[in-house]
Amino acid sequence: MIILISVGESKDKGDLMKDLLIKTVEFGQKLGATYAEIRLQEIYKTVISTKDGRVEVVTEGLETGAGIRVLVDGAWGFSTVSGTSKETLMEGMEKAVKMARAASKSIKEKIELADVKAVEDKVKVKPKVDPRDVSPEEKVDLLLKLDSTLFSISNSIKSCTIDYADIIGTQYFASSDGTYIEQDKLYVWSRIFASAREGDIFASGREEFGSTAGFVIWRQNPPEEVARRLGERLLMQLKAKTPKGGAFPVVMGPNVVGVFAHEAFGHLAEADLTYAGSVIKDLIGKQVASPLITIIDDGTLEGGFGSFRYDDEGVPAQKTILVKDGVVVSLMFNREYTAKFQKIVEGLPEDIRETFEVKLTGNARAEDFRVPPLIRMRNTYIKPGDYSFEELLEGIKFGYYVKYFRGGQANLDGTFQVGIQEAYEIVNGEIGDPVRNMSISGNTLETLKKVDAVGKDFEVGAGRCGKGQTAFVGDGGPHVRVKELIVGGEM
Repeated sequence: MIILISVGESKDKGDLMKDLLIKTVEFGQKLGATYAEIRLQEIYKTVISTKDGRVEVVTEGLETGAGIRVLVDGAWGFSTVSGTSKETLMEGMEKAVKMARAASKSIKEKIELADVKAVEDKVKVKPKVDPRDVSPEEKVDLLLKLDSTLFSISNSIKSCTIDYADIIGTQYFASSDGTYIEQDKLYVWSRIFASAREGDIFASGREEFGSTAGFVIWRQNPPEEVARRLGERLLMQLKAKTPKGGAFPVVMGPNVVGVFAHEAFGHLAEADLTYAGSVIKDLIGKQVASPLITIIDDGTLEGGFGSFRYDDEGVPAQKTILVKDGVVVSLMFNREYTAKFQKIVEGLPEDIRETFEVKLTGNARAEDFRVPPLIRMRNTYIKPGDYSFEELLEGIKFGYYVKYFRGGQANLDGTFQVGIQEAYEIVNGEIGDPVRNMSISGNTLETLKKVDAVGKDFEVGAGRCGKGQTAFVGDGGPHVRVKELIVGGEM
């Protein structure tokens, strides 16, 4: 768990950094920027990759630099610099202003920003196990031990790729709105891909976990245990039967519910993608799902891999209800798209305005100082209901229980397909034989409307999301029953 501590002013490096960043922002205003911000990072980062017992990548070091963003005549300008001296930052600000001024000559719609309350804060992270206290050699040894343990389980296991990353450091943020924030960052993440083969039968699987508490995640997931879980799943697939194609009742486990909430619905509710034409653009304030469905994107979830105190525009993170009892009641916003949707909602019927809320949600996130922030998810999940797992199975003469996903994709028109690495038949209300190479597909909104029972359990996992940039996120929920889903073979 991250321990967040807000502390007062002190005569330290932070004061010098604050003075430097504020002067840089003021310089941007003197050059003509109506809004200016600077996001400076000092991040210690380790990246390791192994493949089939070989170490392929090991990098470790301090990354320092700043991203500078301005508004000039209604257009964005962004520059990034790798140094932190006063001269370097001023040059970066001047470049950002020039880029914005050039862009302003060709824009059709001037960018406006929603008002934000100025904040001054310091957010400190106290790791349970600091990844900097663990040597690169020990980290590599853990990955190689996982690799060798997995291969020792069976000769049928043919490949294993492991990626590891840890990030720890501080971000300093200042804006012309009067906000100044020092915020520590801490992530430890790993993902394992593996495959197995017997004759013509191929199986693949993955494990992924992460923590904002530090290297303690590897104490909670010993390499032998991770290898055992993944190895058993691979061997189960080799012995499993192929699924029947067609439409069947499906019970989704929290792992699959999470990827569905994130991939199939979450991206549709990122305000920039909604504005660009996602399927819910004309459905805000309207019923899109079963009344049993409430979908939340939460930046404050305790222990969540997508949790933080402030986003990369200096907006406080919060719990945002996207769908309440089946109705779209909000989206994920940054400052720019809050302003856009405030205008859109003004022209909607009164009942929609009363239902749908447009406000800053704290969803602006950037992978690092090299890129500007985008609207990104945090911890996205479906709210638990009232059913036990056994009750979810009741009444299903034949269907499927999908427990762990392998990969997935979704489109702005609402269609999705998710590959499943662990699934079982449901026969007369009981878990039956395992099946392999299975996928589920359909239309997101049609699927949400077919949910007829939601479990009372709850689980959120950790992962990474790509949207031109990479962001650490959490997703999950309870077990969920869908009356009918399209079941197919391997993606």
